Amino acid sequence: MDEALRYPIGKFVYAGLASAAECAERARALRDFPWELREAVAGLSDAQLDTPYREGGWTARQVVHHLGDGSLHFFCRTMTTMTEADPHVIGFEENDWIKMPDHAISVEATLAMLDGIHARWDALLTSMKHEDYARTFMHSDNGETVLDQQIVYAAWHCKHHTAHITSLRKRMGW
Repeated sequence: MDEALRYPIGKFVYAGLASAAECAERARALRDFPWELREAVAGLSDAQLDTPYREGGWTARQVVHHLGDGSLHFFCRTMTTMTEADPHVIGFEENDWIKMPDHAISVEATLAMLDGIHARWDALLTSMKHEDYARTFMHSDNGETVLDQQIVYAAWHCKHHTAHITSLRKRMGW
């Protein structure tokens, strides 16, 4: 059961560079994500937002703010990879970030941030040529990474954490 709560859509798997049509579908998924997250948290009270999605897990509020942190990093990595040759990018300590005071505020600020980030990211992704997805960057933790892999991971990450919230709602009858 714990595995299903941790990975409600399954673990991340990267199958290699996608076709142009698959890349376009990922761009659509990332474009639509802020709306899907808004739907997932719509009508939740502060008490519900402050409920962990599983024992030992983050609260729904923390998940929303983490998604803001992650999308910010993913977008910046995409932009940097498109404007520099083999750039170096850094990871972030998500468990430390989640403890910062801004992660206790209303989710509305992060939802608005996600609207803007994902609109800009969509404009960038839909303007890219298929060969751009093969560009690489050097990640501080993961080493050389193909841009397509990061985009696939970002789309999975958004769905993965949104599913944490929707599965919590279902289990709690919200």
